Amino acid sequence: MNLLSRRTILTGTLAGTAVLSGGVAEARRRLRVLVATNEPWGTYHVRPLLGEAARRGWRLTQLVPDLARLAPDDPVPAAVPEHAPPADLLVVTGAGDWPADCAALLRRLPLVASSLAYQNPVEAPRARELRHRLRALTASSPAEARAFGRHLGTRRPIRVVGSPQTDALPRRAPEPDLVLVLTSVTRPDPTGGAAPGTELLLACAEKLAAAGKRILVGLHPREDRTLWDRYEISAVPSVQAAARAEAAIGIPGTVFPLIAAVGTPVIGCTDPALAVPDYLRAVCSATIEDPGLAEAAIEDAHLPDPHVLADAVGPIGGSTRRLLTTWSHTTW
Repeated sequence: MNLLSRRTILTGTLAGTAVLSGGVAEARRRLRVLVATNEPWGTYHVRPLLGEAARRGWRLTQLVPDLARLAPDDPVPAAVPEHAPPADLLVVTGAGDWPADCAALLRRLPLVASSLAYQNPVEAPRARELRHRLRALTASSPAEARAFGRHLGTRRPIRVVGSPQTDALPRRAPEPDLVLVLTSVTRPDPTGGAAPGTELLLACAEKLAAAGKRILVGLHPREDRTLWDRYEISAVPSVQAAARAEAAIGIPGTVFPLIAAVGTPVIGCTDPALAVPDYLRAVCSATIEDPGLAEAAIEDAHLPDPHVLADAVGPIGGSTRRLLTTWSHTTW
């Protein structure tokens, strides 16, 4: 049984059943979807959706300011808005400047807002440009939905669909003394911002290594790899890598509830300048601002209360299917 409550799992199962009831009709509708994220080149948010999109015969295309910053082997199809392929729907992942610019340019397309990464619960300056056009809103969990609603400045219902990253949670098999270090981004760049705390996290990793812990780094896609190359860097996504770890430590972010859903406790390194929604801190076994506390925090690490975890994670299983089904309903 997954560590989430039976109620949470049942919620996901019932939602999945509701989704499947219209599955035959949806399978015949091959939608063309454009996606604009708050991190303009952050294709890693769209990547988990590609398998389900292909199964349905859909075409997902991420809108980017230019193609030069994308890796040649990036599997996510991309286009600049001025040369975007014909589409049935535009999905924005927030009300940042890039999604708002794309929505302004593509005024005739139906618009959906889907939270694929956390947003702080403060209304974005350009949220009012999007609100009146939104045909649907989705988030992965109840807690994320509350933050996303405030980000968009709306009290409209937000459908909780779960996170695509939990559709295939690994079976946990922790290795003795292995600690997963979850990085953020050291410096902001045109793709997106950075979360303070890298120096604190680096110091924590050093303390833990000196205490005999083995360090496995779950690298953020935009982090500077050279900062961490003294340690083993995971070759698989952090959610998968978490299955190997006794505990994880890092700068709180979207992945924190998902790591806890695997069954691995998480410790938050919380720089005083860090601003994240409260629910990301709530899933932490502890939060620390002093690297000298890292070893004790790891030794005492524990999972959050099941109700706290369920609120932060949302339903598990079939999440990508529910998300894309919600998108498809907005184009009827």
